[in-house]
Amino acid sequence: MLTGGCYCGAVRYQADGEPIERALCHCTICRATTGAPAVAWFTVQRADFRYTIGAPAAFASTRQAMREFCAVCGTQLAFVHEDYAGKRIDITTASLDDPAAAPPVEHIWTKSRLAWMTDLDRLPEHTMADRP
Repeated sequence: MLTGGCYCGAVRYQADGEPIERALCHCTICRATTGAPAVAWFTVQRADFRYTIGAPAAFASTRQAMREFCAVCGTQLAFVHEDYAGKRIDITTASLDDPAAAPPVEHIWTKSRLAWMTDLDRLPEHTMADRP
């Protein structure tokens, strides 16, 4: 079982069963709706997912897709495409209580990937304690 929710705690969820996909998405819509250079998602069967506290707001990011988010703090939680026909739901991996429980195993929409994303391993690293 995977559990998670939004930053402020107003919306919580539970996903039972194993994820059927785990990916880091580089599409322009994911980037635009989160303000992040990529978004990690895990996918479960819709029947294995439920909100346990609160209910998300929804935004139609395209004619075919809805993004669910917390109306209080803005955390994006889920993505549902009409092609899924109610059978699956994508959940933001970073909204998990333990994001390490469902790490990405592939990159998707790499045609849209920002060029500088491929060189991130070469950047200097700082822990909070030693940050200049």
